[in-house]
Amino acid sequence: MGKVNIKRIYSTAKKTDGFRILVDRLWPRGVSKESAKLDLWLKEIAPSTELRQWFHASAAPDGWQQFKAKYLLELDRNPAVEVLRDVVTKHEKATLLYAVNDEMHNHAQILKELIAG
Repeated sequence: MGKVNIKRIYSTAKKTDGFRILVDRLWPRGVSKESAKLDLWLKEIAPSTELRQWFHASAAPDGWQQFKAKYLLELDRNPAVEVLRDVVTKHEKATLLYAVNDEMHNHAQILKELIAG
């Protein structure tokens, strides 16, 4: 399996990113398809709309851990996980792209951990 990184879609695309995969359900505001330089938009792997909205509205101190547990349950029955694993296996390097501001608490972090095993 190749190396997997994560990066905000708003950061400049670089050749060192390898295979670039947008893992958000919604297209990021202000980003043109040309500047995104995507190889794949795997929107099916993103958290459900309901889960995403719950997390953004949650003020619970353990909201991140609850979100992570709920998202992993969604991923457990999501066929897009196998698509992602297959793509990552076929490339020496892949970068999962996301739009949210929080670099520590986002679903791309969870996907990276899941794919790494």
